Amino acid sequence: EKNLFSPVQSDILEKRIPDHLRHPEGLWFGLSKRARIIIYTKADGRPEKLETYDDLADPSHKGDICMRSSSNIYNISLLASIIEHEGKEAAENWAKGVVANFARPAQGNDTANIEAVGAGECRISLVNTYYVGRMLGSENADTRAAAEKVGLIFPNQDGRGTHVNISGAGVLKHAPNRENAIRFIEFLTSDWAQLAFTEQNHEYTAVPGVSETSPVPGTDGFREDEINASALGVNQAEAVRIFDRAGWQ
Repeated sequence: EKNLFSPVQSDILEKRIPDHLRHPEGLWFGLSKRARIIIYTKADGRPEKLETYDDLADPSHKGDICMRSSSNIYNISLLASIIEHEGKEAAENWAKGVVANFARPAQGNDTANIEAVGAGECRISLVNTYYVGRMLGSENADTRAAAEKVGLIFPNQDGRGTHVNISGAGVLKHAPNRENAIRFIEFLTSDWAQLAFTEQNHEYTAVPGVSETSPVPGTDGFREDEINASALGVNQAEAVRIFDRAGWQ
């Protein structure tokens, strides 16, 4: 939107990166993914009526939910996707419903909320998968134990699929080494680089079929929301305004 990137045409990138993970005009390309999933306190059992993001706003979960701040890009991105799928009014009703179910004011990062849910301070939260993967793969026994106390739900599996956030790259208009910049992004879609994202940072590969092992132990593949990621940026400002009106600090 600031007009900093230049379009890239690359047969490799267009072949390797699915349409929904790259800008329609080639301004950027997604390179890795993390899913925004629901977690719950395993010791208390899986809560009823908790299959979709919409379910988080159900009054049956009143007083059960911990969340991080609405200023966090992961939450803004999720609400932006809800705006795109369901419209502004539905998105605002959802945000107000979730706030009404808060166990405490929004606080902490994803790791802190995993720990809070595992400790029973609240029963439900939303986190990115790679935080869970990192904790389960930690050399620290206490960190692993905290992550093992939460159950995982990939929302909307019977509908549009689970929301994913991405990391990606583009080429600036005034890049002094444009051709090498493109080659570098192409390299980041190679099997070797894609596996590095998974093995070192517990992210999902943007390139389909590269890894047969989930970066989050104990989970399998999942249906992801294939909304084009560019829509998330377009709807960000409206998402922030909705959060503010809903009282999600």
